[in-house]
Amino acid sequence: MIKTVTDNEEETRTLGERLGKFLKAGDVILLSGELGAGKTRFAQGIAKGLGCTSNVTSPTFVLINEYPGDITFFHADLYRLEKADLDEIGLWDSTEMGVLVVEWPERAGDSFPENALQLSLSFGSRTNERLIEFFIDSEREQAILASGDFK
Repeated sequence: MIKTVTDNEEETRTLGERLGKFLKAGDVILLSGELGAGKTRFAQGIAKGLGCTSNVTSPTFVLINEYPGDITFFHADLYRLEKADLDEIGLWDSTEMGVLVVEWPERAGDSFPENALQLSLSFGSRTNERLIEFFIDSEREQAILASGDFK
């Protein structure tokens, strides 16, 4: 596990952008954390790192948004789902065509690919501080995190 701290929303976004620059089509990023912990800010940064110029917002009411860029960015938010079978709702259809970022992945149980990069965002001790933990379980995750400075 790698832990890092950001001091404000812009640093959280910038960390996501650094990660986004190392991602490729087929990568899945899972963002867990309480409401307001910075998941959407981090996702906005990933989108920017993928070359997306659109205004990225949380897809809470539509489940998934698609944004064009150098690599297509798919942003899903499972907050409003009680328990979802992601195969049934077609979420995996997007992963081969771009990068998929999922907020609230715990709502779908353990139906994610083994090589999905899992992150946990939480509130720090100061007002805008966020603790971001990267969980490393696969070779792909190790390669992504070795590519940039995420500490």
